[in-house]
Amino acid sequence: QVQVVESGGGLVQAGGSLRLSCAASGSIFSINSMGWYRQAAGKQRDLVAVITSGGSTNYADSVKGRFTISRDNAKNTVYLQMNNLKPEDTAVYYCNAVVVHTPGYRYPYWGQGAQVTVSS
Repeated sequence: QVQVVESGGGLVQAGGSLRLSCAASGSIFSINSMGWYRQAAGKQRDLVAVITSGGSTNYADSVKGRFTISRDNAKNTVYLQMNNLKPEDTAVYYCNAVVVHTPGYRYPYWGQGAQVTVSS
């Protein structure tokens, strides 16, 4: 069993910053990719940023230059530093971890979500 827990959401004014953290724990052999997705009210869940175990990253165009994803493999933890936040960044942010249980078997786990609200 694997638990994925996010922290760090909240309310911030436009132009401000927030840092999200996500830790995975439990029966983990290793973790492949870890990433952040977000879902605004009435919209689908979209990719924000993802990072592989080797440190390669990929960002949504809307957050490039403002958000930075990083990872601590020893702690099975991923971070999302969000700068210059805009009202359109308001959403529930979900952490995703692709956990390798045994070689050849991997499964994606989701956190419960962290609300980020950016006021204008």
